[in-house]
Amino acid sequence: MFWLALATIYVVWGSTYLAIRVMVETVPPFLGAGLRFLAAGSIFYGALAFRRRRLSFRIGRPELLGAALVGLLLLFGGNGLVTVAETDVPSGLVALIVASIPLWVVVIRLVARERIGKATLAGVGLGFVGVAILVVPGDRPGSAPLGGVLLAVFAASLWALGSFASTRAPLPSDPLLSTAVQMLVAGAVMTVIGLAVGEGSDVHAGSISGRSLLAFAYLVVAGSLLAFTAYVWLLQNAPISTVSTYAYVNPVIAVFLGWAILSEDVTMSVVVATVVIVASVAFVVWRESRLRAAGDGST
Repeated sequence: MFWLALATIYVVWGSTYLAIRVMVETVPPFLGAGLRFLAAGSIFYGALAFRRRRLSFRIGRPELLGAALVGLLLLFGGNGLVTVAETDVPSGLVALIVASIPLWVVVIRLVARERIGKATLAGVGLGFVGVAILVVPGDRPGSAPLGGVLLAVFAASLWALGSFASTRAPLPSDPLLSTAVQMLVAGAVMTVIGLAVGEGSDVHAGSISGRSLLAFAYLVVAGSLLAFTAYVWLLQNAPISTVSTYAYVNPVIAVFLGWAILSEDVTMSVVVATVVIVASVAFVVWRESRLRAAGDGST
């Protein structure tokens, strides 16, 4: 079970960037992302309702607002904007930028006046050098526009802010219920925004390709349901230092799949940035996990 769950979050979450890129070929990004999370959230909520009594679904107003805020930051700000970015930016490039999330978390902790060790800050600085390699003009793959690349950077920072907020905001005690609420709120907001900006007029019978529909179904079932369930199980049954390794395995898988399936360019800047970002994230995750294990997060 351990290896199966770990392989699931490695491969499935690494492949979601490819699936998003395929989905947005013929599906508008906000509507696609919104309906994805509405579907996944409804399935989660329905499964919980089937197995538990209605009493367990009572949520106080603070918990509801906390879950809504975290959901908007993570799923709308993070995943939703990634979906928009992938309409113009190759999936592997986006995955590398999003891999900087653990680095952004450290920056947010620093802004919140937490004490961060010099070694961790050095690792973060190195990681952002890798991100800068992807952002500056020159060797970006697929002639990716700067606006789309910066949108992916912004999405990564919002996901990090949502991760930080999830440790401080009041949330439902049941993580599955909390996730269902986050998905439903973010999915509803993205769907409304998609309709408001006119994406509904871009959807016509026969205009959506079969492979985009398959990618959408994969994102709902494998990306949002299967992988998340495996992740929750791992958090309860494995060391956090081991679970956290997905942060630097996913981008490598995403870059490989983008190259192998969609023939995305792997330029020298991508190779260098991959090495720099993955190495720095691996160091930061290892360093922070070691400090937590030692019971001292302020060194």
